[in-house]
Amino acid sequence: MGAGGLKILEHKNIRERSQRTAWFQDARFGMFIHWGLYAIPARGEWVRSTERIRHEDYLEYFREFDAAEYEPREWARLAKKAGMKYAVLTAKHHDGFCLWDTKLTDFKSTNTPAGRDMVREYLEAFREEGLKAGLYFSIIDWRHPDFPHYGDRQHPLRDDPAEKNDARDFNRYLDFMHSQIRELLTGYGRLDIMWFDFSYGKMKGAAWKAQELISMVRSLQPWLVVDNRLEGSGEESGTILTANPSDYAGDFACPEQMIPPGGIMNELGQPVPWEACITLNNHWGYCAADSHWKSADMVIRMLVECVSKGGNLLLNVGPDAKGRIPAASAAVLEEVGRWMADNGESIYGCGAAAYPKPEWGRFTQKGKKLYAHVFEPQAGGVCLPGLAGKVGALRLLADGSEVRAAKYWNLAEYPEHVFFHLNPQSFDSYPLPDPRDTVVEVRLKT
Repeated sequence: MGAGGLKILEHKNIRERSQRTAWFQDARFGMFIHWGLYAIPARGEWVRSTERIRHEDYLEYFREFDAAEYEPREWARLAKKAGMKYAVLTAKHHDGFCLWDTKLTDFKSTNTPAGRDMVREYLEAFREEGLKAGLYFSIIDWRHPDFPHYGDRQHPLRDDPAEKNDARDFNRYLDFMHSQIRELLTGYGRLDIMWFDFSYGKMKGAAWKAQELISMVRSLQPWLVVDNRLEGSGEESGTILTANPSDYAGDFACPEQMIPPGGIMNELGQPVPWEACITLNNHWGYCAADSHWKSADMVIRMLVECVSKGGNLLLNVGPDAKGRIPAASAAVLEEVGRWMADNGESIYGCGAAAYPKPEWGRFTQKGKKLYAHVFEPQAGGVCLPGLAGKVGALRLLADGSEVRAAKYWNLAEYPEHVFFHLNPQSFDSYPLPDPRDTVVEVRLKT
């Protein structure tokens, strides 16, 4: 194919990606749910790897998993109350335990004391609340006999010389893995996201038969939004950042446990859809000893930062062994939801502003509406730099009340800027009406 053909292919891939992710980039805020057998030892989702637990010993948790208080409708109601628009559940994590009634292994929730297809119930519950619903699927599997054991980077038996890989058939594993994904795509209705995890070292792209896999995904559910970890990883994004992304480069980049310094762009300078996945404490799966909870203020500001850079926030909760989202997580989400009820307009459908980040907070923008997220109280007026002659009206987003542009005497030397006082009686902006984030809607003339 000549250079002209490559250019056509490049634009086609990017255009189709934009079409698939239109709803995703409007939603901006989602719930990640890590749940499985690891909730019983309650030391995080990597417990089998970090503690080198053999599968036969891990089965202790399989035999007692009853999820006695699993009620996905409560999860869905909490997500909606928090202002989230979509959710992603771990259908299968690295330990290989499946939360659906797969026909391809006995290591599944329907064979535990719970006896339930958790995936089906989750999807039904979130759809009933009008939320988009997707699934996380680990493309590695520590339980499968044909997945490499000895010498792998993180397999629980990676250091055991008795677990050599000579008799393992990786192609047989790939057939199994692809077939499980086909089950999820054909047996559970329309999905909105498939969140694959994860590639590392030489285990990426072609190693997973990723071209064959993505062709199957697109043939079965062509609208599906897919992350970039068939090819990329938490360490690098892959060809999604190039002018000619591969077919399996994914629809969005997914920086983990951090927010990138700026918006994510490809080599053409075009914005790439992205989503920061971040935990509410320091673990993805339930960890009973981890009480390092992020505050609602921090979550609100993380969300605003993501949107101000053109990205999403996928915020994680780790339900406990009984199936309950921890009360501390729920309390944070409920407070975030109260802020979102008043200020969600500055998040949904918004993105990076056409103006640089101000010193007192951040901007988000949607068309001719610029949203000033004021994080820091000001001595004197809040400055909208370089906006003289461009502002039609200012309104406090929470209640629609007028915020008047300041004409105070001490601002006369700065005619190129617009200022406003959030406390006009004292000609300053202290204290802020909402100390978490006071949002002023700036209606632009042009």
